[in-house]
Amino acid sequence: MLEEPQETGAGLSAVVIPLLKGVIYQDSEAQLWNTLLSLQARVRDYVGVLGLDLVVDESEGYAFLRSRDTEDDGLPRLVARRPLSFPVSLLLALLRKRLAEFDATGGDVKLVVTRDEVVELVRVFLPEAANEARHIDQIETHINRIVDLGFLRRLKPATSPGPPAYEVRRILKAFVDAQWLADFAERLAAYKNHIATPEEGPADDV
Repeated sequence: MLEEPQETGAGLSAVVIPLLKGVIYQDSEAQLWNTLLSLQARVRDYVGVLGLDLVVDESEGYAFLRSRDTEDDGLPRLVARRPLSFPVSLLLALLRKRLAEFDATGGDVKLVVTRDEVVELVRVFLPEAANEARHIDQIETHINRIVDLGFLRRLKPATSPGPPAYEVRRILKAFVDAQWLADFAERLAAYKNHIATPEEGPADDV
């Protein structure tokens, strides 16, 4: 009986484990990315048994696992859905729109935004606050949530003083898609109506 080469089996584990933990990026994990591409078919088969789909975007340079709809077959979800608050959902939408505009210019590959730029993006859609510093602190909390979700990457501070800067990770395009953007104006109208609601409930899921 032919046995699986030990090196190939180890390579499969070396790819699947990081995928179960999060996203693999080509620019920051080149060796792991190349291993993933060479074992892509086997990784798909392996995670398929777990009720997961492998999503690979070679043009954008990222890969991640997405849960299938397993409600009908009674299997638990390995990748849990996480409810997002209204401000976080809104900020994700605005960042996605900003990324689309950035791509349309054909400039640099990486979109970098400062905290102050993010504050200005979202300020007009949120209720005004009497305390400006507290208002910025609240928006920073939402930014930190998006960093935790993996859609923003906090950049190391430059030598000169200034507001924190973030890279908008391109995986955001996989979660806020073109159809979502096509309905953006309608969604913003709904968001503005939501401002009148005093309490924030869960919004979209990731």
